Amino acid sequence: MFSRLASGAFSQLQRYYPIVAVTGPRQSGKTTLVRSQCKDKPYANLEEPDTREFATADPRGFLAQYPDGAVLDEVQRVPSLFSYLQAEVDEAQHSGKPKKARPWHARYILTGSQQLQLMEGVTQSLAGRVGFLHLLPFGYAEIRDAAPKMTLDNWLISGGYPPIYDRKIPPAIWHRDYVATYIERDVRQLLNVRDLTSFQRFVRMCASRVGQLLNLSALAADCGITHNTARAWLSILEASYLVFTVAPWHANIGKRLVKTPKLYFYDTGLAAWLAGYTSADQLRHSPMRGALFENAMVLEAMKVRFNFLKDAACHFYRDSNSNEIDLLLEFEGKRHAIEMKAGVTVASDWFQPLLHHQSILEADTLSLVYGGNKSMHRQQVDVVSWDGAPELFASLMGAA
Repeated sequence: MFSRLASGAFSQLQRYYPIVAVTGPRQSGKTTLVRSQCKDKPYANLEEPDTREFATADPRGFLAQYPDGAVLDEVQRVPSLFSYLQAEVDEAQHSGKPKKARPWHARYILTGSQQLQLMEGVTQSLAGRVGFLHLLPFGYAEIRDAAPKMTLDNWLISGGYPPIYDRKIPPAIWHRDYVATYIERDVRQLLNVRDLTSFQRFVRMCASRVGQLLNLSALAADCGITHNTARAWLSILEASYLVFTVAPWHANIGKRLVKTPKLYFYDTGLAAWLAGYTSADQLRHSPMRGALFENAMVLEAMKVRFNFLKDAACHFYRDSNSNEIDLLLEFEGKRHAIEMKAGVTVASDWFQPLLHHQSILEADTLSLVYGGNKSMHRQQVDVVSWDGAPELFASLMGAA
């Protein structure tokens, strides 16, 4: 089993809250993480029809089975449980129960792959009682030791879903089945989509736009749907941990700034498959390689944030003249400007955006992550190889 960098954060949250919720995409390793870390707790999977029926029909009786707490998998499938969980943990806190648990040691561990439904239940019933851990598919640092010969293009096309590495499933087969079983079933059911063809086209169009400014009107027109439908579908893809957006950085420089967010996928392998790329050789010569590289690097920064519970803000900078910095990380009063280039040979003009905008952005550090294998320092810029990106982001966020 691969070790997860989020294990420390999970243990930390258990010391702070009576309930810990682990959310993330389906098949990102949530159940494996919590069961490996909570071997003393009973486990209930609310995806199972009989278990879900019992919890729905008699929530009090269902929870009574677990006087010392439990792991409740896919808990959003039974929304009524949240109110009963509130009563359980509040009573335990005031009465000193459960006897076997330390004070403020998490009693219940919840997992969920539908962020919207889970958050709705938490905010209505469990506010202040739950610590959240967002678990994404493997980051590069988590697979590097097990796959020491992995090239950049193989990593981009494979993505990070654990079964690809645990069970050695070919990426193209895994992504095909993932789309059929989770996206076209679960997500479409949430939206009550009747026109599967339009929805499939929408998801694929999103994949072809990774790293680009999000133009919902153009996206809707290309898919033959309304702007409001596109917005609703995108919101569900975000809540299902399939896509995310990064907001532009704002300062007092008025109309020169672009205010539209950029679109990314939570897994580059899935985005590549949806865009029609199924092999590293095919991707290596494609016009989409640079966008997927940027997606991968931004995603590595996001994974450091989540895995180490770092309150770092992620933005990008772009002005009306299309001058752009791919990523701005703000952490503990410092701002770090980072450019991403998929090329393997460092070009002198790569440094110009960083150097030109350093004073405007008031950046404390300048970094360039590229597709080559050597790290160096040039023209006030730290040049970092793609496989050193996890350590770069960890150091910038104090997680090294």
